[in-house]
Amino acid sequence: MTINCKGTLIDISAPKVMGILNLTPDSFYDGGKYKNENEILKYTEQMLIEGATFIDLGAYSSRPEADHIAVEEEEKRILPIVSLLVNEFPEILLSIDTFRSEVAKLCIEAGAALINDISAGNLDKNMISTVGKLRVPYIMMHMKGTPQTMKSLNHYDNLIHEMNIYFAEKIAEARKHGVSDIIIDPGFGFAKDIHQNFDLLKSLKLLEAHNLPILVGVSRKSMIYKTLNSTPQEALNGTTSLNTIALLNGASILRVHDVKEAVECIHLVDAYSN
Repeated sequence: MTINCKGTLIDISAPKVMGILNLTPDSFYDGGKYKNENEILKYTEQMLIEGATFIDLGAYSSRPEADHIAVEEEEKRILPIVSLLVNEFPEILLSIDTFRSEVAKLCIEAGAALINDISAGNLDKNMISTVGKLRVPYIMMHMKGTPQTMKSLNHYDNLIHEMNIYFAEKIAEARKHGVSDIIIDPGFGFAKDIHQNFDLLKSLKLLEAHNLPILVGVSRKSMIYKTLNSTPQEALNGTTSLNTIALLNGASILRVHDVKEAVECIHLVDAYSN
């Protein structure tokens, strides 16, 4: 199983790590942490050295009840950093965490490699057709509502069944628009409570019916630190525990704040499985 990133085929049958680089001042864990270009370059280099295949760059916080920002502000935050990273690390595979087609287009034109859309096109009717025209891989996530409303939209009669219908419809739409490489993200914490998140993790293999890579992003999320009565800053060990379960249940990409530990997790699960 491979995806084509800027002409390079990336083998996803061996799990990969996506390092998170937030440019937002209000993200739940690392908001406002990287305030200047030197800090951004240093942290990106660290993630690449530690083994990140992808760097996921986001300028719009999608945490529950996050502030909404204008598209112009998102572009102002993200475009200079795309150019900075591509110039400094020419081989870098930048994933752009955005639900806006205009931002996606500008970032790909500036050298980014793939698009990570929390809404799977639901928040911008032009997103899927834009990705098709750009001919880049597309990560589509399961979510209901918006980051501002999703906490109240977590009622499901059958979560996995409804998610499979959602992905089947979204995959068909993406194929219609010429999107060749699709990755699905079950959206842990997005319109799902803690109990639903753990049920989803247990049932992850049921999403393999789509025969597509599965991205799992549980890094330092509330399903970990609220269960352990701790904080995001204390949630690394819990993150590694759940990443292990995710790998055993079929995850192809781990989206994480802590690259070194995720890479070690992949190596250990591989040794265990073989």
